[in-house]
Amino acid sequence: MKHTVRSLVASAVTTAVVAAVVLTGCSGPGGSAPETDLDDPAKKQLAMQLVSSAENSSLDWKGQYKYIEDIGDGRGYTAGIIGFCSGTGDMLAVVERYAAARPGNPLERYLPALRAVNGSDAHTGLGRPFTEAWAKAASDPAFRSAQDAERDHSYFDPAVERAKGDGLSALGQFIYYDAYVMHGHGDTDGSVGFATIRREALAKADPPERGGDEETYLHAFLDARVAAIHEEPSHTDTSRVETAQRVFVREGKLQLETPLRWRVYGETYRVDGH
Repeated sequence: MKHTVRSLVASAVTTAVVAAVVLTGCSGPGGSAPETDLDDPAKKQLAMQLVSSAENSSLDWKGQYKYIEDIGDGRGYTAGIIGFCSGTGDMLAVVERYAAARPGNPLERYLPALRAVNGSDAHTGLGRPFTEAWAKAASDPAFRSAQDAERDHSYFDPAVERAKGDGLSALGQFIYYDAYVMHGHGDTDGSVGFATIRREALAKADPPERGGDEETYLHAFLDARVAAIHEEPSHTDTSRVETAQRVFVREGKLQLETPLRWRVYGETYRVDGH
């Protein structure tokens, strides 16, 4: 469709006015963002998009239920909305939840194999038939619900609860959540977990609950997380921290105020608002 210069200018002015109205009361000089936690539905949606940009190179997190592949990180298959792994037990937990909700589903027969490969990068008893069954199951609401439930139980809920206990804002809660997703809670062979990252951050700075400055503490946490990433040969790229979360901290977007712009693994993303 063609546009005249006049119509383009008018459109730009209108867009600018609308943007100014939307952003006032969010991050503009006229007000501040309402203090909502990450479990607020709009904030949680944003958190899912942020994680998906790193895990799946897409903001369409709901399109990732069917995703599954071995990315060569020593954790076997990585799959679903936050990268459940056959080698770490959370993929097994998803399939167990699905079997409980939908007995006799096509993935249920792979439970013995998933239990056997847990803790390794093996595909024994899985292979292409399993990956195809996983992708096909994504059309079943019960399977999507199983992924959602395991995400919340093992990652989102404990991360947000711990962050609230440390007095952190929505941004801090997201930073904890993303660390849970990537590193897990505890240390494993060749991997530094969330608990160690947090402990090292607390040795450098106090969180708000202890009277500290939140931005100072979050930088300390991210420093510890970068060090943890460097401990893992398969996770040497730190852009997930340095050109995304660190940027939000420097911008003072403690409530994850939109618009948000960030880069992960060389790709640029933007969320304008909810």
